[in-house]
Amino acid sequence: MSDHNIKVSDEEALLMHASGRPGKIEIIPTKPLTTQRDLSLAYSPGVAAPCKAIVEDPNKAYDYTARGNLVAVISNGTAVLGLGNLGALASKPVMEGKAVLFKRFADIDAIDLEIDTEDEEEFINCVRYLGPTFGGINLEDIKAPECFIIEQRLRELMDIPVFHDDQHGTAIITAAGFINALDLTGRDIKNTTVVVNGAGAAAIACIELIKAMGLPHENAILCDSKGVVHQDRGDLNQWKSAHAVKTEHRSLEHAMKGADVFLGLSVKDAVSEDMVKSMAKKPILFAMANPDPEILPERAKAARADAIIATGRSDYPNQVNNVLGFPYIFRGALDVRASTINNEMKIAAAHALAKLAREDVPDEVAAAYSGRHMHYGPDYIIPSPFDPRLITRIPIAVAEAATNSGVARRPIADAETYHNELKARLDPTAASLNAIFDAVRAKPKRVIFAEGEEETAIRAAAAFTTSGYGTAVLLGREKNVRESMKKMGMSLGSDIEITNAKLHGDTKEYINFLYNRLQRKGALKRDCQRMVHQDRNIFAACMVAHGIGDALVTGLTRNFSSSFEEITRVIDPRPGELIFGISFLISRGRTVFLADTAIHEAPTPEQLADIATQAAATAHKFGRKPRVALLSYSNFGNPPSEWNARVRGAVAVLDERKVDFEYDGEMAVNVALDGDLMAQAYPFCRLSGPANVLITPGLHSSNIATNLLHMLGGGTVIGPHLIGLSKPAQIVPMGASVSEIVTLAALAAYDAAN
Repeated sequence: MSDHNIKVSDEEALLMHASGRPGKIEIIPTKPLTTQRDLSLAYSPGVAAPCKAIVEDPNKAYDYTARGNLVAVISNGTAVLGLGNLGALASKPVMEGKAVLFKRFADIDAIDLEIDTEDEEEFINCVRYLGPTFGGINLEDIKAPECFIIEQRLRELMDIPVFHDDQHGTAIITAAGFINALDLTGRDIKNTTVVVNGAGAAAIACIELIKAMGLPHENAILCDSKGVVHQDRGDLNQWKSAHAVKTEHRSLEHAMKGADVFLGLSVKDAVSEDMVKSMAKKPILFAMANPDPEILPERAKAARADAIIATGRSDYPNQVNNVLGFPYIFRGALDVRASTINNEMKIAAAHALAKLAREDVPDEVAAAYSGRHMHYGPDYIIPSPFDPRLITRIPIAVAEAATNSGVARRPIADAETYHNELKARLDPTAASLNAIFDAVRAKPKRVIFAEGEEETAIRAAAAFTTSGYGTAVLLGREKNVRESMKKMGMSLGSDIEITNAKLHGDTKEYINFLYNRLQRKGALKRDCQRMVHQDRNIFAACMVAHGIGDALVTGLTRNFSSSFEEITRVIDPRPGELIFGISFLISRGRTVFLADTAIHEAPTPEQLADIATQAAATAHKFGRKPRVALLSYSNFGNPPSEWNARVRGAVAVLDERKVDFEYDGEMAVNVALDGDLMAQAYPFCRLSGPANVLITPGLHSSNIATNLLHMLGGGTVIGPHLIGLSKPAQIVPMGASVSEIVTLAALAAYDAAN
């Protein structure tokens, strides 16, 4: 998966990979292993029982082990990204990254294996004996032609799916766009002429797949670095010769004359505007060379306004992105215990993707495109990676094709049940966050980093700008900031500014503004002068209040309450809203929104009802249907106490307001998060399932809960995210990491745009 809008420095990437536990993956147990009894069940003597069961029936391995959800990501590092032959060890970061994508997009556990040999027979013999461990094999970054030999032999030798994503992932996404481009231009595949430039693994896979879909052999012309692959050439290997045609064309330029479709998997600038002009009416161009395509879309459009264009880049429409394919294809294959991934399954995936692009685009996708509602047409022939329906549509299509083609060993018994299981696998919050960050990149903002002399703030500001979120303004003495940057080996980019309060031209205006606000709250003018000159939070808030900055972020060096008090001297609440903090607790694919985690020590029933209403709206913004639980240490009046009475009072207030979301309380957190326990013990509870928005009765409980999760691990805490201010400001926890600061800064920028 690539994103050409995001630029990251080598230093930032190295810090990310080395911080905390090195690398990007870890293995954690799925069963409790606390007591001696737990260990006896998990290992000796208990483990003997599943071993004996598997001996009797090998299929039981899928029931008693993780094999059915485990994929090996395997490479020898001979073709790593666009970097060439780096070797097995240097490919490990990429393979770990691929494992992370499997988990993120399809809830598949993946382990990377780097094999230190370039001999295909040694490689094949190493992998073939790993079959009992895994449910599938994803081959990655292996150079051609060895990749063809390796995949073909392993598919013959192993009874689990073996899939070289560099070949087939690209081919499947390309085929999906190809189907829709033919539809939009009124073409029949049997009468379509296709020119493919590039004869590597991906190009060969593309031409083979579209031929399997019905393109006649003679209608496809393959070109390599020497020109057209024709039958009179004597220098062709077996994979190229399989696609050699009888033709008079000898160059790419000649082959493209009158062609309907161009598929490029070659090099930058391989196609000229004149070549595009020579193509048939309504030409289709997939210029997929990375990072720079065979022809830039604007040049192709200048040559032919009627062209449909796709690239491998995210900053143009119709991105051919492999992440649309491999996670979901493996998901479907694993779920039916397929013995292979065949052409029928690949074609089914392509058609499912093509069909999805023709349907109404959900709000989550619109958010990723800055609110622009995409619809099926020349600029939307391939679904967005942000589409939440991918997790259900593609695996189901693949599973059905596996069943119909006879390679499924456990066909899906109930399609509706399977659909619901797939939908429950992934938490939509992560996709919504990505969509929000993409929206910020489309409308970049100017964010003030109040503690601009701090090293962490400087790094965060640099990361904010290189991520494309906007301009970062560091508050601090320029000499100190520049010295810190020099020490860190950083330079001041064009999107980073340094501002010193004492030297700023608007200081007098800010002093008068603050004095008008605070003069009847005990502040003298000299107090306001001191605050503006010496307090960076006050100065940053004044900048935002006057439109010099769109948002601010602070908190690294001061406790939350002090920072909040300073900001709210300058910035008011939004009319009719309450200011509070909401934290996102993300653990094991599940997100819970927790409020108030920042402001109100002991909120009244009315305040609790306000927090619940605004928190539900926040959850909805992040793609969730809110189910709000108002928490206590008791359940529905047992035992009674003053704290419980306030929570019950909040429920009564919500009843009176007739709000449009699910809510109930008071209830303990274990009941709120356990749908089965809720249904069994409290069948009258109004929630239709486990709560995803938790409203705590007081600041003490929410603060303890979030800090426990943050410090003990096992999950991610984002926030507290301040809600209800009239101008965006976010306060990070003291000691926050660069990543945490950038996330809250981006959320502040998003608030500024909305």
